[in-house]
Amino acid sequence: MASKAIFSTLRRSLTKPHGGAVSRRHHLSTTSAATASEPYPGDEHAIVMKGVRISGRPLYLDMQSTTPLDPRVFDAMNASSIYDYGNPHSRTHLYGWEAENAVEVARIQVAKLIGASPKEIVFLSGATEANNTVVKGVMHFYKDKKRHVITTQTEHKCVLDSCRHLQQEGFEVTYLPVRTDGLVDLEMLREAIRPDTGLVSVMAVNNEIGVVQPMEEIGRICKEHKIPFHTDAAQAIGKIPVDVEKWNVSFMSMSGHKIYGPKGVGAMYVRRRPRVRLEPLMNGGGQERGLRSGTLATQQVVGFGVACELAMKEMEYDEKWIKRLQERLLNGVREKLDGVVVNGSLESRYAGNLNLSFAYVEGESLLMGLKEVAVSSGSACTSASLEPSYVLRALGVDEDMAHTSIRFGIGRFTTEEEIDKAVELTVKQVEKLREMSPLYEMVKEGIDIKNIQWSQH
Repeated sequence: MASKAIFSTLRRSLTKPHGGAVSRRHHLSTTSAATASEPYPGDEHAIVMKGVRISGRPLYLDMQSTTPLDPRVFDAMNASSIYDYGNPHSRTHLYGWEAENAVEVARIQVAKLIGASPKEIVFLSGATEANNTVVKGVMHFYKDKKRHVITTQTEHKCVLDSCRHLQQEGFEVTYLPVRTDGLVDLEMLREAIRPDTGLVSVMAVNNEIGVVQPMEEIGRICKEHKIPFHTDAAQAIGKIPVDVEKWNVSFMSMSGHKIYGPKGVGAMYVRRRPRVRLEPLMNGGGQERGLRSGTLATQQVVGFGVACELAMKEMEYDEKWIKRLQERLLNGVREKLDGVVVNGSLESRYAGNLNLSFAYVEGESLLMGLKEVAVSSGSACTSASLEPSYVLRALGVDEDMAHTSIRFGIGRFTTEEEIDKAVELTVKQVEKLREMSPLYEMVKEGIDIKNIQWSQH
């Protein structure tokens, strides 16, 4: 297709060196110019950005943060941007009808991926907006009778902050602890339920450690007690089989950019039977069944729909490929390093999320040393904090080990060569840091450092 050729040309223009220097996007402001990548003298492939020198574009292993746009999604969005430029809410002419049709096709594609009816899909900006809308909207609607919410200590920051917002309004929230493998204790969930519990919110696949919660069992408990069940499924859809009927969820939050779709678009599943109610966060034109006012970005919605359709077709292949790469990465690291711990359950886990802690290594130094691999120490939404991950602390991980965690995100386009290179660079950096660690020297000599009485001066 012509658009695919355009995409290939665009990518080459952004990465191909010209005249000995690395080319880059045109600067849109003096701020972006000041922080953009600059060529490094003496190495035509080196880049300096934000004071950090990188020998070239790093390997991308941060798929939980965001995924690259699938070229087939780009094709669909490109065509939609050109031809479906009418307002999808304009009901009086052809241009509006064409855009509306494109949106409704995408609605069907999203619904099929999770086993829902298209009438139960509400488009919005992403999972953060969906989480806020559900957690606050449900409790505000039922505020006269329901004053209690149940969630977990390992939820995404936007769910936890929404719950804290409700607490400031006088609602009560139970934050369930999780087991050391990151999974919810179902008996503790049962015991936490009260007559005035209005919502249970549990993330399907954790964004930091990748554990998959027992969704069917949680849904069954909520159904027994007639409590609406919400799940943040941003890290689940397109990666593991999702069925709103089997899970018995009342609400579900989704994002496009986690499944090789565009940023800035997502969806909220709202069950129609039995009907569940919530107050919208925004008021306006009453679009999306009155639950999310505002003109939809047609090309974004189209891209999200195509991403869902592709995920449904290729999920089985992606799962096998990603599982193979995960095993290659984990085995490669463990063959050459001791003191490597996998955070979270290995059995109930999405294979594309591998969160490892490396004993006797300072976490920040490890992350900065891995400049040639784009990885994360946790959620992108909390990466500005130097505190150890609250998710790992909830698992009972020691603070020292929590500080050394690295999340490797593997995806559809990751290659075996990239995994091998990541293993090589990780092993090299950990060994380098351990050589400088007196604690590691003591451990090798057989000293139990946990029983040492350290004196203060």
